[in-house]
Amino acid sequence: MLHVAKLAVGVRDIDHIRALQADRLRTNPPLRHRTRNFPRRGNEVLQGGSLYWVIGGSMLARQRIVDIIEDRRDDQSKCASFILDPDVVPLIGRPTRPFQGWRYLSPEAAPADLDAAEMAIGESALPPVLRRELRALCLI
Repeated sequence: MLHVAKLAVGVRDIDHIRALQADRLRTNPPLRHRTRNFPRRGNEVLQGGSLYWVIGGSMLARQRIVDIIEDRRDDQSKCASFILDPDVVPLIGRPTRPFQGWRYLSPEAAPADLDAAEMAIGESALPPVLRRELRALCLI
């Protein structure tokens, strides 16, 4: 199994990506992320891999990749599409440097899912930006 990491450019937080994708799913199903290049290791990604979203400098969410297809953009140019499960899973945030395109991510290097039961008392009441900053400093 292999994952994919991608910057979510212009996305403020997990709620924002959920709202954007709910709109995309409603207006243009299936839910997809288009990319210029078809992944050479696509078979490994399809064995349970997820698309890990980097939001505001931290890897904060993931979505399971259910398929990778050849597709076309609105201008009819060829591309590949990651077909995504609509469920956006929050992660224990990890600071991530910017990069272009997407990158493969090994399961060992992927941050763990955020389990609400593991949150500190009162942590869920903190604004997402403050939580992200405190995690980047390894304070929570």
